[in-house]
Amino acid sequence: MSHILILGGTTEARRLAAELAGRAGVRVTTSLAGRVARPGAVDGDVRIGGFGGAEGLAVWLREHRVDALVDATHPFAASITANAARAAAATGTPAVVLRRPGWRPGPGDRWHEAASLAEAAALLPGLGHRVLLTTGRLGLAAFAHLTGLHFVVRSVEPPEPPMPPDTEVLLARGPFTEADETALLRERRIDVIVTKDSGGEATAAKLTAARTLGLPVVVVRRPPLPDGVTAVPDVTGALEWLRLARVG
Repeated sequence: MSHILILGGTTEARRLAAELAGRAGVRVTTSLAGRVARPGAVDGDVRIGGFGGAEGLAVWLREHRVDALVDATHPFAASITANAARAAAATGTPAVVLRRPGWRPGPGDRWHEAASLAEAAALLPGLGHRVLLTTGRLGLAAFAHLTGLHFVVRSVEPPEPPMPPDTEVLLARGPFTEADETALLRERRIDVIVTKDSGGEATAAKLTAARTLGLPVVVVRRPPLPDGVTAVPDVTGALEWLRLARVG
């Protein structure tokens, strides 16, 4: 029986696990970091928590006789992706990164790219005063020094301090529709949005709504993938990679 380890937490990871779990001769285990209190249902085996860095993951790969590793974590989970690449190389485990394509600006978009959350924070005072911040519950410290701006922080779980002094927390989980996002932007009188380039459809509606309303969007660029890793853009690509690797 082939054992496939998926480093999960994304919609693509759940879809891949569902595709693999029902196949004869395949055991699939999805590993979740445990940062979300109520993760969605996942097919197959599930483990919660970290491995203890690249070395700990390498031990787990050996002990559990993993035949292939699929890193389907969030595009900004740079440390996990780096550890996965190192562990796969150390153990000789075939590995692939499942990374959804990033967003691209279109006609009418007013995007301002930033290399980091700190750079995004530096751009804000010149762009607006009422900010929709959708960069997740971590990293708000980069904006904590900004006074004179009102922040609406949207995240799945309550954000961790420190936070900006004038902050309103909105707990919500996507997908969001364009109509919902447009209503939110109007109701909260948002005049600038900050987001990470997560890609995918679940949270892309805010970009369309911003375009329609003519609002600027600060987009934090993704960290680069480690050198030498193989990447595929979707579940179909991951399944094809597993087929060619004769796993799954």
